[in-house]
Amino acid sequence: MSTNGKNPLYDLLAQGQSVWLDSIQRKQIQSGELKKLIETMALRGETSNPSIFEKAIVGSTDYDEDIRALAAQGKDTLAIYEALATDDVRAACDVFRPVYDESNGGDGFVSIEVSPRLAHDTQGTIEEVKRLWQTVNRPNLMVKIPGTPEGAPAIQESLYRGLNINITLLFSVHAYEQVIWAYISALERRAQEGKPIDRIASVASFFVSRIDTLADKWLGDASARELDPQRYEELEDLQGKLAIANAQIAYEHFNEIFSGERWLALQAKGARVQRPLWASTSTKNPSYRDVMYVETLIGPHTVNTLPLETIKAFADHGVVARTVDADYSAAHEIVNRFNAAGFSLDAVTDQVLKEGVVKFDEAFNQLLAGIEKKSKEMNNAE
Repeated sequence: MSTNGKNPLYDLLAQGQSVWLDSIQRKQIQSGELKKLIETMALRGETSNPSIFEKAIVGSTDYDEDIRALAAQGKDTLAIYEALATDDVRAACDVFRPVYDESNGGDGFVSIEVSPRLAHDTQGTIEEVKRLWQTVNRPNLMVKIPGTPEGAPAIQESLYRGLNINITLLFSVHAYEQVIWAYISALERRAQEGKPIDRIASVASFFVSRIDTLADKWLGDASARELDPQRYEELEDLQGKLAIANAQIAYEHFNEIFSGERWLALQAKGARVQRPLWASTSTKNPSYRDVMYVETLIGPHTVNTLPLETIKAFADHGVVARTVDADYSAAHEIVNRFNAAGFSLDAVTDQVLKEGVVKFDEAFNQLLAGIEKKSKEMNNAE
């Protein structure tokens, strides 16, 4: 039960954590359901990605009339998708605008992702970010750029141009640290040129559960072959712990950098911290607590983006306490034990990053194929 008589999601706000909805649906926006969720579930923002749009557009009839009309105008599949996506994101931005205004530009953001096909194209990403920003034309938009090596310069350039950026697909602490410095460098460059830095917002989306999905598989495969009882017990005990430890260590780096001299100089000019956003925080393993990746990562200046199912679960039985920085030494110990057991956290993060880029690319291709199929079926029916 919440201490404020509402639900535990409001207690997260009191801890300095914002909950964003990891989903976007036209019906939810138009019916008023999204507005109601903001009012009853303390929602502070919303995120989208190709997988989310594939479910919304291809998996429903909500968009069929628009697909028919856009196809009749001679638009190709990519242009149809972008029109549908930017319309939804713009409408969601408008629903979240009161949150943005009340928080003085600190929250109330809605994210849209650049094409996954640009994950390794720096210049293409820079151009698409600018185009999406101009198309949606809302101050509470965030454009998502993947934290690939090629994405890093695009992140810095886009932030320098004064655009709100959500850096996505971050798995390793090293990659996360690089995007913090990209943010700081962009703001320093603006400040040196006398440009304002007080309204630029950025989050760094650090992925959580996917780390455990892969690490648990490796640990489980090893324990199934293990004959030494002591080592078997160690392999079993490590399951379900690496992802949280990795995220908590990322937060340790966040705290160190955002209390350092370079940052404090920018803060004095009105800059806002780049918040870590915990992504992929629904529980994939049914034997784990369904709100495990929420309860263990609570702390100031953080965002957790959750599917509606997890939001409702946390509202029902979530336990709120400041946990993200409760025990850094325990987090480091988990990583050390994992590496000592013959595995490598770096190998895990490298693989899930590659898989993440591929998954979004596949979802994007399926999305475009689904739109093309609908478009052809409608033309044939006429």
